[in-house]
Amino acid sequence: MRRPSLTTLRATGALTAALALALTACGGDADPKSGGELAGTTVTVAGVWTGGEQKNFKKVLDAFSAKTGAKTVFVPSGDNVSTFVGSKIEGGNAPEVVLVPQVGVLRQFAEAGWLTPLSEKTATTAAGNLAPVWKEYGTVDGAYYGLYFKAAHKSTVWYAPDALEQAGVAEPKSWDELLASGRTLADSGRPAFAVAGEDGWTLTDWFENVYLSQAGPEKYDLLARHELKWTDPSVVTALTTLAEVFEDERLVAGGAAEALRTDFPGSVEKVFGPEPKAALVYEGDFVGGVARDEFGRKPGEDAKFFPFPPVGSGKAPVVSGGDAAVVLKDAKNADAGMRLLEFLATPEAAEVWAGAGGFLSPNKDVKPEAYADDTARATAASLVAAGDTVRFDMSDQAPAAFGGTKGAGEWKLLQDFLRDPSDPKRTAAALEAAAAKAYGN
Repeated sequence: MRRPSLTTLRATGALTAALALALTACGGDADPKSGGELAGTTVTVAGVWTGGEQKNFKKVLDAFSAKTGAKTVFVPSGDNVSTFVGSKIEGGNAPEVVLVPQVGVLRQFAEAGWLTPLSEKTATTAAGNLAPVWKEYGTVDGAYYGLYFKAAHKSTVWYAPDALEQAGVAEPKSWDELLASGRTLADSGRPAFAVAGEDGWTLTDWFENVYLSQAGPEKYDLLARHELKWTDPSVVTALTTLAEVFEDERLVAGGAAEALRTDFPGSVEKVFGPEPKAALVYEGDFVGGVARDEFGRKPGEDAKFFPFPPVGSGKAPVVSGGDAAVVLKDAKNADAGMRLLEFLATPEAAEVWAGAGGFLSPNKDVKPEAYADDTARATAASLVAAGDTVRFDMSDQAPAAFGGTKGAGEWKLLQDFLRDPSDPKRTAAALEAAAAKAYGN
């Protein structure tokens, strides 16, 4: 599942969300001071971003306004993008552009007839600087709707360098080395992993990395489309491999019980906070931003990462998430919205946010020096170098009932598996039953 922003994770209640919506919609919008081809036109953009992410995206919108003369307004959608957009369309107030964080939601929008295909200019620009896999994830029934602008690298393991130095271990290069290093870390006084089991989406990411490496991209794609059953032996094998971590208290700080009480920000705090309780935290490149912003760590210095290691004879996985920009055909200024997507397809747009930090682009033409630090440069280079071997977060491709609902589907079943990983076959059967119901087959 897509990683919610830290602000979203910590927000509580509908009142908080409503206040945030009102405050954001009223202030800080990009309003050009000079004329241009779109002078007098307003482009409204909706997305899940809050806090620093929203602030930095507004810098991109400001650059678009400076080029075109358009006024831009960003409105936070909340995590349930589908419900938000549906209500706006029904009320005759559709935003021009929506940043969609899930492949499944993009497909839902396209099948509902809400979207306008990308312009020829946007599609041509994207074809020149994005790996074909990104077009595949933005395409529904042969029509190219979604331009991937922001990506996440979800195959990074972050660590506290002092913990590895104290234990005398190096960055592991394989799954077996990872387990051995983790046990050595525990023996030296600090358990290996802070696991954010309270947030089921982190557990889906664990599974996806193991499965992609072990089973390979072809089976990964089949499972993501539910053309392969979750009872397939490859799934049982991956769950059995994952159980090697979940069942070992030297590898999971505090054991399963504590992990199930730990949310994503809490897992980062356990490694990089003032009172460290673990040496490693697996999640995406965004861990570095939380370590920096919340705990004063410097990515690349006292907060480092290594690639998620290959499992068995497989290759190192590169699992990604991302936000696709789409244009709603019922919006008042849909043509101006498409003009924004033409801009977002360029490296110029990506480099605005890259310089501000907390951002990775799948665009191969973004200059490495545009990124704010060496860690961002390294993760971006790894993502781009993976080319068509990148695979989008599997749970984000699934119907929300299976891959994106708290307390249900894959999230809950993997939490149950963390609590008791003794029977991978039973878990695989439960996953298949839930998937079949959600996919309707």
